[in-house]
Amino acid sequence: MDKQTTAPIGFNITFATMLSLAIDMGLEFPLRQTDVHGILHLREMELKRQAVYGSCGRKAYMAYIAEGLGNMMDWDEVMKFQRENGSLFCCPSTTAGVLIRKYNDQAHQYLNSLVSEFGSAVPAVYPSKLHCQLLMVDALERMGISQHFVNEIKNILDMAFSHWLQKDEEIMMDIATCAMAFRLLRMNGYDVSSDELSHVAEASTFSDSLQGYLNDTKSLLELYKASKVSLSGNDSSLDCVGLWTGNLLKDKLCSSTLQKTPIFGEIEYALKFPFHATLERLEHKRNIEYFDAWGSLMLTTKCSSFHVNQEFLALAVKDFSFSQSVYQDELQHLDSWVKENKLDQLQFARQKLTYCYLSAAATIFPSELSDARISWAKNGVLTTVVDDFFDVGGSKEELENLIELVEKWHEHHADKYYSEQVRTVFSAIYATTNQLGAKASAAQGRDVTKHLAEIWLDLLRSMMMEAEWQRSQHVPTVEEYMTNAVVSFALGPIVLPALYFVGEELLEHAVKDQEYEKLFRLMSTCGRLLNDSKGFEREGSQGKLNSISLLVLHSGNSMSTEAAKKVIQKSIDKSRRDLLRLVLRKESVVPRPCKELFWKMCKILHLFYFQTDGFSSPKEMVGAVNAVINEPLKIQMSDASLFISSEK
Repeated sequence: MDKQTTAPIGFNITFATMLSLAIDMGLEFPLRQTDVHGILHLREMELKRQAVYGSCGRKAYMAYIAEGLGNMMDWDEVMKFQRENGSLFCCPSTTAGVLIRKYNDQAHQYLNSLVSEFGSAVPAVYPSKLHCQLLMVDALERMGISQHFVNEIKNILDMAFSHWLQKDEEIMMDIATCAMAFRLLRMNGYDVSSDELSHVAEASTFSDSLQGYLNDTKSLLELYKASKVSLSGNDSSLDCVGLWTGNLLKDKLCSSTLQKTPIFGEIEYALKFPFHATLERLEHKRNIEYFDAWGSLMLTTKCSSFHVNQEFLALAVKDFSFSQSVYQDELQHLDSWVKENKLDQLQFARQKLTYCYLSAAATIFPSELSDARISWAKNGVLTTVVDDFFDVGGSKEELENLIELVEKWHEHHADKYYSEQVRTVFSAIYATTNQLGAKASAAQGRDVTKHLAEIWLDLLRSMMMEAEWQRSQHVPTVEEYMTNAVVSFALGPIVLPALYFVGEELLEHAVKDQEYEKLFRLMSTCGRLLNDSKGFEREGSQGKLNSISLLVLHSGNSMSTEAAKKVIQKSIDKSRRDLLRLVLRKESVVPRPCKELFWKMCKILHLFYFQTDGFSSPKEMVGAVNAVINEPLKIQMSDASLFISSEK
């Protein structure tokens, strides 16, 4: 009688029917007659409500709860929902309820197989093995501990892919399982088509399903997440799914009853942060801290035991806490490096060490990838310094001198510095690049220092090109601008050297391959256009041209600023999808861990420019830095061993 209690699907009907049968058998209950009448009344009200609807979803629902409807059902109609394994909806109780009234050999065999396997008590849903295993893979990825279970995860996903290719009903007949399988398989590099989700491309087709008729929030959320894993314009059905599921989920956030449930926070987070605009370590921390809430939705008792769930949580807590201690040590090292190279004494330069390190620690998060994080962060600091030097700090002569020194590299002469500023900037680039080059060369088994120096030279020359355009008031074409801008955006020195430190052999022919160049171009295009879009007004006030103002100018002002922004947004979306497709493609000369760094940077850029210029939003960024690096996990753990793990 408690309306706040979460009840099984169709409980008002099935329980009331059980009660009626028991009363007819002469059983007595310690219940007030008014309560019995109330329960039976709820059943009648539910049946009247169901009679109003005539959708396919309603028919599926009525078949699902057929055990509670008795002679009211047309059992031939119910049998239309029988699955290949003999069951009705993979539900033992529904199958048994139907079998009592209409014998079917396949249904009988299904129930016999369950009793043989489980004995006197069977699961509420069977089979559910694949669904549970996918939930487990998702949980391990969400808590940042999937790297400890690489082989196990591969085995599960290989099996899921095999089922997917066979269009097995265990995947295809359940919308939430199908959507989750699609997302996990695609993001792990399996070639799965979005066509398998086309049957729910419209809200109307979803409402015709059992899950749609039940207004199943979990299925909606899984579909919404799946819709975001789009790789090209050919995935248009995913865009449709994302649109209507997003609207329905926004409506659900307004529901007062949903606000009291664990799934509310999951919906709120999914809608606020697209998966391509998140920092992994921030997500891991949130998921560990809120494990009790979302874990109750995902790793239910039918999928894994409480003990297994707590062991996963304990491992995640221990892993995250240990990584934080590593991050703190690395940040101290980086702070000393800044001072040793006198970068903190450059008056023109923004001091963005913690931001640069955050982007490394929050994405290249495994503790053993220290060299990759250090390389990423140091070069992030140096590119910020160089950017400011070209923008405000250096004269034409100083900039030319810096480029000349990098061109000569080992042959440069100490007495040829135009100024102390040039000495400081060049010395930091030279020393740091040589140090990183020596480490990378040792890791790769070949000399890569020359390549690292070339990356810096390409950046400086492209920055000089922009400086000359501004001095001469030259208006480049959009194509000229973008060809130069993908280099001048300064992601080369940050991302490309780090590729040598992720534990994979990156061969020289791979570095010269078109795939390598395309990965870099797509990532940099996203960054440049995101920056242009969010910084348009600020840069316009400084007299700087960017892709938006160039589109307007070259149209003869026939294109409005808003129209130009829409064009740029389409280019961002296309570049992001093309990049993800290239990263996930299995046939590749660039190793997958290396390709993933391009995608990680793309995600960082989308988050940094989510609302405005990332470097201009200190409050949000400081909060993120503290969450990833400094603040310990805030988790209430009933298990004492978990508490001990977090303290370590």
